[in-house]
Amino acid sequence: MTGDVVKAALHDELRWTRASLLGTLDGLTEYDARRPLTETGTNLLGLVKHLALTEARYLGEILGRPFAEPLPRWDDSAANRAHLWAAGTETREEVLARYARACAHADATIDALPLDAPGHVPWWPSPEVRLVNLLVHVLVETARHTGHADILREGLDGAVGTGAGAGSPVDDTTWEARARYRAQVEAAARAAAGRA
Repeated sequence: MTGDVVKAALHDELRWTRASLLGTLDGLTEYDARRPLTETGTNLLGLVKHLALTEARYLGEILGRPFAEPLPRWDDSAANRAHLWAAGTETREEVLARYARACAHADATIDALPLDAPGHVPWWPSPEVRLVNLLVHVLVETARHTGHADILREGLDGAVGTGAGAGSPVDDTTWEARARYRAQVEAAARAAAGRA
């Protein structure tokens, strides 16, 4: 398998995962898109804002291809925490547009550089990296936060991510089907706990 094939496969997965993340915002009110949904304040629009910084930093700045817009210093923890939520003065459209620009910049970097292009991540234990390491890191980070977003969205209104009802192990397209499936999982958990 060639490096170009590997790069294309990773890049395709990243694009698909980005789209899945953005789909978790579809149809939400402004309040629901940005309100804290966990005790630590995790929120859907904040996940997108955080991933814009991730794309711009790891698939730009780290590889010597600075993003055109200012980024907080990597060691400025307060400024980096501000990228986990949208301020009241920021519109959803602004956050989504910045994410789109960061992704376009990252895509240009991926297209322009070979997988073995060097980078330096000063906060990593082994700071000398290659594009392939960074591409995998951003893909994993995006997939991880998309999973968070899927769960948060399901908790808001029951909407589930891509694949529901189409290739998923359960037909959860109706509340009744979901309730039956949940009851089956609950019964199995209780049975296992009774044996312990």
